[in-house]
Amino acid sequence: MSAKSAAPVATPAPSTNGHHASANPFLDMLARFNQAADILNLGERERKILSVPEKIHFCNLPVTMDDGSTQVFEGYRVIHSTALGPSKGGIRYAMAVDQNEVMALAAWMTWKCGAVGIPYGGGKGGIKCNPRAMSEGELERMTRAYTDAMIDVFGPDLDIPAPDMGTGGREMAWIVSQFSRLMGGKYIPAMITGKPLEMGGSKGRVEATGRSVMTTTIAALKKLGMNPNNCTAAVQGFGNVGSNAAKLYSQQGIKVVAISDQTGAYYNAGGILIHQAIAYAQKNGNMLEGFDGADKISNDELLELNVDILAPCAIENVITKDNAGKIKAKLISEGANGPTAADADAILEDKNILVIPDIVANAGGVTCSYFEWVQNRRGHYYTENEVNERVDQIINQAFEEAYQAKEHHKVSMRLGAYLVGVNRVATGLRLRGKY
Repeated sequence: MSAKSAAPVATPAPSTNGHHASANPFLDMLARFNQAADILNLGERERKILSVPEKIHFCNLPVTMDDGSTQVFEGYRVIHSTALGPSKGGIRYAMAVDQNEVMALAAWMTWKCGAVGIPYGGGKGGIKCNPRAMSEGELERMTRAYTDAMIDVFGPDLDIPAPDMGTGGREMAWIVSQFSRLMGGKYIPAMITGKPLEMGGSKGRVEATGRSVMTTTIAALKKLGMNPNNCTAAVQGFGNVGSNAAKLYSQQGIKVVAISDQTGAYYNAGGILIHQAIAYAQKNGNMLEGFDGADKISNDELLELNVDILAPCAIENVITKDNAGKIKAKLISEGANGPTAADADAILEDKNILVIPDIVANAGGVTCSYFEWVQNRRGHYYTENEVNERVDQIINQAFEEAYQAKEHHKVSMRLGAYLVGVNRVATGLRLRGKY
């Protein structure tokens, strides 16, 4: 089934499928973009073009289920901008997937790639499904159907997918396999990133996003004059990003006192042994339910703990105007995309909480993906240390540029990062000329 392109929607109606029915992540993104555009005196042309996606692809995916029935799944791929290069962004499998969410995630990828200075635009994809309720065979058939639908969208010089919530190396392997089959059997590893190592993936990719959460946290602690060995942290979300961020925090001497996943949060004032929590989750269907190394609390309570560092690494819109005033952390490092609603920004700023925004804090994933793409195209592969050094250098530079923009314009760290990212993208757009 081929993808159907819909006209971009400038002001979409608020989603009722997300985690907070009143929140629209795309409008949150636009609020931050417009703030940056005002400070940059962005021209009307650039502002209008960057306020909407370039393309929205929608598809219905009929999939034969194991019991012989047919189920139809909604699939999306949004290309927000290609001003700096081919679009780049993950594919999400979740019941909350809808057009507004994917549009927001694609735009955040645009600003993220601009903020870290890699030659990509922003894209994002998703399928509305519950992957935990599906067998491996059902997931594979759905993934291959999605690849068929997006065959004219994906490509190493067009749009390069990657894993996101609900997907991983397995799904990326299915996509590159199906894409290569449809392209006449020629193996094209650079069309996707986050692949298993055996299929041309990059060393360091699994830890990359969590690693940038840690790297930017250490950089921020230096700015605040705080010693990691004297700091406590709470990490919301224990998937790939949260578990690796928590592990790397512990290795830096930060005491992680709380972790959480969809089953709830777990708190231990004396510190949680993260390697034990990871091992437990791996044996327990990637869930923390029943973990006895800490006392169970709610996810909402975790956000309001008296800790030095809060790392929201789960879903969007968990910090809102309703709970921002109760947050006690001195530093927030956003491992998730869009974990803070726009209406909470001013509250956190008034509380003098330094927020490392998502477009910098979790940019290690796309930066490492860039190096995977480079390695695939060159046919030469780096060691894990080489990858980590290259990614760390870019992330530290991006943090410093955002921090300097914050200081120069006397704005929040988030707005500082947006100023850097939006300026790069708008400059690329201007240089391409008009038609």
